[in-house]
Amino acid sequence: MTLNELNGLSPKQAQYELLKCCGSTRWAAEVIAARPFENVDRLFAEADRIWWSLGTEDWLEAFRAHPQIGEKKAAAQQSEQTQTWSAQEQSRIDGAAIDVKAALADGNRHYQQRFGFIFVICATGKTAEEMLTNLNLRLQNDRETELRAAAEEQRKITRLRLEKLLNR
Repeated sequence: MTLNELNGLSPKQAQYELLKCCGSTRWAAEVIAARPFENVDRLFAEADRIWWSLGTEDWLEAFRAHPQIGEKKAAAQQSEQTQTWSAQEQSRIDGAAIDVKAALADGNRHYQQRFGFIFVICATGKTAEEMLTNLNLRLQNDRETELRAAAEEQRKITRLRLEKLLNR
């Protein structure tokens, strides 16, 4: 898809495409309302600005659109494209040692209990060991600090997925 095509989609079609990139319905609606974008940099800047203007519930909605690290299925409904992207992003976990996978699963449970939402990390290019180290470090955060850290990771994921959507 090109930027011009994204600009020209109906609101319903645009929402479907944008929710592949970020699971917050409010984020998608505000990005749609900000169209047309004169260039990709403007889209990226608006996507970031809108993301940081959202509230906690919008962020949590976006987090629910992701499977936990090492898993395939998200709590929220995902498009086939989103499932494919997620699997690609987490692909380096597949070859991880069994003990690392088990530690990630245990860490995911502990994280969910501690913070009330899933561990979100921009997994692209990271090994399972790197993700586990990051998970263990972030478990030391207080909830507010961690919520912002997870939101920043979601922002990175959204940017990468917008690039994929626009075939960049």
